[in-house]
Amino acid sequence: MTFEEMFARVKEMFQSADVSGIPDHLAYQFNITGDAAGAFYVELKDGTLAIEPYQYHDRDVLFTCSADTLFKIAQGKTDPVPAVMMGKLKVEGNIDKALKLKELLKSRR
Repeated sequence: MTFEEMFARVKEMFQSADVSGIPDHLAYQFNITGDAAGAFYVELKDGTLAIEPYQYHDRDVLFTCSADTLFKIAQGKTDPVPAVMMGKLKVEGNIDKALKLKELLKSRR
């Protein structure tokens, strides 16, 4: 899988999120390792969601994982907290905002 294919799949998964009830500003950067290596960001601001294939230098949280791990988390097959404990997901930055990733994923329609 290429980065472009992985990004298109992730963008489709996140686009269905209803973020209107999440008042926070969240800026997540995902660094993907392995075959689909690359970086993209997810930003929630003023009730809108932006997902772009770029780095976000003023991010709140940096997540580093494989595309497979990210897909499993996004599909609800893997919980992010145990993924961190097992070394499959690395999290740097604001932990409170990192934990809101689960809320964002649950808001998908």
